[in-house]
Amino acid sequence: MKGVDMKPLVIACTIIFLASCSKPDMNQTTADSLKVKIARFAPVTLSTDLSRLTPGDRTAIAKLVEAARYMDSIYLRQVWSGNVATLETLRGDKSEVGAFRLRLFELNMGPWSELDHQEPFVDGMPDRPEGANHYPEDITKDEFERWTATLPKAKQDEARGYFSVVRRNEDGTLRPVPFNEEYREWLEPASRLLREAASATNNASLKSFLEKRAAAFLSNDYYDSDVAWMDIDAPVEPTIGPYEVYMDELFNYKAAFEAYITVRNDEETNKLTKFGGYLQDIENNLPIDPKYRNPKLGGSAPIRVVDEVFVGGEARAGVQTAAFNLPNDERVIMKKGSKRVMLYNVQEAKFNNVLVPIAKTALASDQQSHLSFEQFFTHILAHELMHGLGPHEITVSGRKTTARQEMKELSSALEEAKADIAGLFALQHLIDKGILDKNSEQSLYTTFLAGVFRSVRFGINEAHGKGMALQFNYLIDQGAFTYNNASGVFGVDMAKIKPAVRKLTGDIMTLQAEGNYIGAKAMLEQYGVIRPELQAVLARLTDIPVDIAPSFVDVGKGQ
Repeated sequence: MKGVDMKPLVIACTIIFLASCSKPDMNQTTADSLKVKIARFAPVTLSTDLSRLTPGDRTAIAKLVEAARYMDSIYLRQVWSGNVATLETLRGDKSEVGAFRLRLFELNMGPWSELDHQEPFVDGMPDRPEGANHYPEDITKDEFERWTATLPKAKQDEARGYFSVVRRNEDGTLRPVPFNEEYREWLEPASRLLREAASATNNASLKSFLEKRAAAFLSNDYYDSDVAWMDIDAPVEPTIGPYEVYMDELFNYKAAFEAYITVRNDEETNKLTKFGGYLQDIENNLPIDPKYRNPKLGGSAPIRVVDEVFVGGEARAGVQTAAFNLPNDERVIMKKGSKRVMLYNVQEAKFNNVLVPIAKTALASDQQSHLSFEQFFTHILAHELMHGLGPHEITVSGRKTTARQEMKELSSALEEAKADIAGLFALQHLIDKGILDKNSEQSLYTTFLAGVFRSVRFGINEAHGKGMALQFNYLIDQGAFTYNNASGVFGVDMAKIKPAVRKLTGDIMTLQAEGNYIGAKAMLEQYGVIRPELQAVLARLTDIPVDIAPSFVDVGKGQ
């Protein structure tokens, strides 16, 4: 599952705030209109220092990058049956408009614009198929269900499983085809490259994963390699294979191929380990009734901080993922849990190319010097850690339940708001204890304020955007954030921000602890909205990129 900046988040409603996201008139598609769409992605080059790796690991990374390119080939075919032919046609169009269309295709890995609710930017394109190319394009949900009902249990599981496509026989009947057959042309060489990478590295956990994932590409059984992926403890951290099901809008059954080739960021990983040692102390000091605190926290899901070296397949398409949580296989989650991977250099590129320009427009001039990437990323880490703190298993009227169940459809937005605001509370707690630098306070809150505008730009119809709007409006009403009517910019009142953060943390967690659905609904209805002052700032951000378009430093042969 993708975290912040994930694909469904973007589809939600960027269109509300970006004038360039309006539905295009395909008869008026011009070079200028295509340039506007391309400009929403800031070009960046991502790199990281590989010199600290062993020669064997550098060779392994070069092999992994080659393997990741095969994920591109498979994913292009998974999007739509006509995708590859359309790409070839665009490559042959030497006109100016053709060049821009090709660039947009490369950004989206297809002829539909993710930021424009999958509107086509190439003339003559059909609507993007609901089931992508996982199913026949003329299939209906009813036909699929009637067909699977006739199958024996094993075939039903295959037809509905992550790792197969559905195809028609010559007589029009349906059959499941496993990925290792459908994509053999690309999986066989990718498997070979993973085995070569395994041979190059001396790290036992990395070697185990690569060997098992190489075998999975040929057998179509991914369980053992998913378990091995959870156990990787290595400087090189690859994620490669079929994972997310977002593209299957018929059933969310079928996984798309992607690859993240990354290396561990030791400095940030060590910071995470440091924070982890204070989680129980933070829990013990949460601003809620002590009876709602957890006297003994359980083990938390592993979090890896990494730098991106290369991506392939679905990871390349559209808005770039900044964090992800895998695997999705429930069997693996029950056995090993799941792992959160945070992409440090991707976050840094988003900060520099999106957040900094937003801050120059949205923040008062005397606030802008306090913007800090270190505080931006540190708060993201705190956000992830705080998901594990506060009320989860609760008792309501003598009934054992969970905060998530009681909050129902409000749960995600409230939980995202909790993790954000409690992340600020936690960092302030560590500052007050002398564990973090006192001088980081102003930067922490100013950077958080700037981040509000980046997040709500994606819309408030998804959990993180709505949760961020809730926090912003609450803090405005508490006087913690200030607004200058004359200049239309915002700032932080340092005398009021700390008590306001503490109060909101307590308010949200108390709602969760009490299972107070009515109170949560009232809070979200009051605060989870775009008020005129915020809308006025958002309207001034249309010329600022929405995201990044990364290219990567060539790792060559690993030498």
